[in-house]
Amino acid sequence: MSVLSRRLFLLAGSAVVAPKLAMPVHAASTEPADTFPTQDPALVREMVAVAHGNVKRVKELVDRQQTLAKATWDWGFGDWESALGAASHVGNREIAEYVIANGARPSIFSATMLGHLDVVKAFIDASPGVQRIYGPHGITLLAHARAGGDQAKPVLDYLQKLGDADPRLDSPALTDAEAAALAGTYAYGSAPSAVVTIDATKGQLGFLRINGTKRGLSQRAPREFSPAGAPNVRITFLVENGKATALTVHDPDLVLTARRVTD
Repeated sequence: MSVLSRRLFLLAGSAVVAPKLAMPVHAASTEPADTFPTQDPALVREMVAVAHGNVKRVKELVDRQQTLAKATWDWGFGDWESALGAASHVGNREIAEYVIANGARPSIFSATMLGHLDVVKAFIDASPGVQRIYGPHGITLLAHARAGGDQAKPVLDYLQKLGDADPRLDSPALTDAEAAALAGTYAYGSAPSAVVTIDATKGQLGFLRINGTKRGLSQRAPREFSPAGAPNVRITFLVENGKATALTVHDPDLVLTARRVTD
């Protein structure tokens, strides 16, 4: 055996392995969002929004990223809504069934709208009183049954017999003068975004932050309100000389105090 052959033989018999070449690392064409690896908040918000009725866009989003079928968004103050929840309270059967087929998690609200009477009964038998829980935006279970139309009528009849599946929060209406006294812009910091706008439309107040979604306010007591879907939150106004000068938000503890800066 030649010297070269002997060397090769000895190397082959040992555990010597030639080093592997490192695989090249290629940078992504765009950097991921700061929230990576959680889903893009803009896509999540869009998914929940279009699930109220835009079938074409729902399918585009889910076909591209199937897990968006489970998307859930907080519209403000803990008013969480899923894509399925959105389809359910507006009675969009096509979207509801599509997102369920792609992994959305059914709930008593979706079962109610879809007319699944046995499922709804099983929920209530297993958890008595669950029929009184509010859905997104404070929408009741009975309202979901109404949204389901003829196919949900057996569920509607059953819930009506229970008598407590449509609890309503008492919200005395505001006069135009009362609403005008509270409407305006309130600042709670020096940043341009640290403002809250309270507007009034036909006696109904709305709460809006920059880049946020307006939340309707329901009156709970004089000058005390709660936002849609969050009955335990309290927004109170300090009124002096017939006009609000400040507001506070409690959720449940004091979150902020804002001073009125414009009408």
